[in-house]
Amino acid sequence: MSTDPFPDDAIVEEKFLAASGPGGQNVNKVATAVQLRIDVFRLGLPPYAYQQLKTLAGTKLTNGGELVITARKFRTQDANRTDARERVAELIDKALERQARRVKTKPSKGAKARRVDEKKGRSTIKAGRGKVSVD
Repeated sequence: MSTDPFPDDAIVEEKFLAASGPGGQNVNKVATAVQLRIDVFRLGLPPYAYQQLKTLAGTKLTNGGELVITARKFRTQDANRTDARERVAELIDKALERQARRVKTKPSKGAKARRVDEKKGRSTIKAGRGKVSVD
């Protein structure tokens, strides 16, 4: 059993590919980048977390419900594998954070009265800017 926050059966595929970036000629010979595919439905997330994960993952989440993470930051397979798993764990942790519910508020009677008084004051100022009639 691994120390990942997600179950092993959620991992659909772990594929190593040729990476770009640091490594010189070694990059051309060795497949060090990791593409990790995780089935989000097997994670057992609550509905609010699944919705949040969809938002956070964006294009990394396929229509089939697979989260695709590609890690190519490091020069070794092991480091890239660890990086990919940590990034998945971060996404899941962020998705599990509950958003604070917004409490609707409304202005007090005093605030409404002040607003109306200000409007009436502006109205009289603007009314005084009209044409002056000589009687």
